[in-house]
Amino acid sequence: MLFALFCAEASAQTAQGFQDWIRSFWPTARAQGITAQTYNAAFAGAQFDSSVIKRATNQPEFVKPIWSYMDGAVSDLRIKNGQEMRRKYASLLAKLEQSYGVDRHVLLAIWGMETAYGSIFSNKALIKPTIQSLAMLAYADPQRGEFGRTQLIAALKILQNGDITPSGMVGSWAGAMGHTQFIPTTFLSKAVDFDGDGHRDIWNSIPDALASSANLLKEAGWESGKTWGYEVTLPGNFAFELADGNVTKTLADWQALGAKRVHGRSFPRPEDRAQLIMPAGYRGPAFLILKNFSVIKRYNNATSYALAIGHLADRIRGGGGFAHEWPRSDRMLTRSEREEVQTILNRLGYDTGGVDGRLGSKSRAAIRHWQKKSGLVPDGFASGDLLEALRKRG
Repeated sequence: MLFALFCAEASAQTAQGFQDWIRSFWPTARAQGITAQTYNAAFAGAQFDSSVIKRATNQPEFVKPIWSYMDGAVSDLRIKNGQEMRRKYASLLAKLEQSYGVDRHVLLAIWGMETAYGSIFSNKALIKPTIQSLAMLAYADPQRGEFGRTQLIAALKILQNGDITPSGMVGSWAGAMGHTQFIPTTFLSKAVDFDGDGHRDIWNSIPDALASSANLLKEAGWESGKTWGYEVTLPGNFAFELADGNVTKTLADWQALGAKRVHGRSFPRPEDRAQLIMPAGYRGPAFLILKNFSVIKRYNNATSYALAIGHLADRIRGGGGFAHEWPRSDRMLTRSEREEVQTILNRLGYDTGGVDGRLGSKSRAAIRHWQKKSGLVPDGFASGDLLEALRKRG
């Protein structure tokens, strides 16, 4: 219902309405210190862009399984190109490691994930004027309107500072900018001028773009010389309810519970503290994640994203694939089916944090508790098998 109402509202937006909104936003920008010269230059040529609305309202029923996401994120081509960039920018990457302490392979992985090492800029269908996109979100998207207005003010400040011209400020439909896709507020607080030309230019300067990402990670608490995590093997009698990503133990303690690093390797620092995750349930790979994993999530707060960055970095370094296969035969649930899972669990007395199809920590905890009570492996993973079991027993 909400989606249908939003589509109806979005379709009522007009090109004239967008221009009226631009004029009406001027007092807000002026109050934030934006000059008329900056404002007029920023919006010169800005046009109503229905594609931004379509992207903003696109809520597909199908959720891509993590293995499909990982296949695309850590492709052979992306690994190869990352290794080529490592050779091409070896001197720069060494300086960045020395200045910020962030692993060069992680920086390459972020660059590869965000813009395919800059190749995305050749695709005009994907690259949009940042001011126009943010204004469209502020004007036409009730869910992202506040975000759009906040980021639009920040983008105008960037232009006023002279770091980039209005025509050069381009990025994604949602306002992420440059080679390493910073939103404007993050740019203002974290971007750096590493090449020393007086501008923080993440659009045209690879040194500035990669250094800005390194600075973000450093300030978020990156631990130099440490990895993001380790793939592990778990015994069949393992207490799988511990794999909720919240229980913190030393690697030595996890090993005592049966979590072994794959390929018979040892943990270089058994005293490091970690959490255990199983992104695809007990039938898929399991990982002990360290602090740097959560630091990567400051870039994009998604477990799948952080796992992809960590694994891509390892592959660019020369490592192999995961030792355990993904459970590709498992059927992923549609949004309506995830809502059904939450509805059944709520009926059974569990708190899922609402019925919205988003299986967050409360929903996963409820699933895990019900699985254990029902004699199933309590991995908290929502698959087609779980839904069928809930329908039969719930």
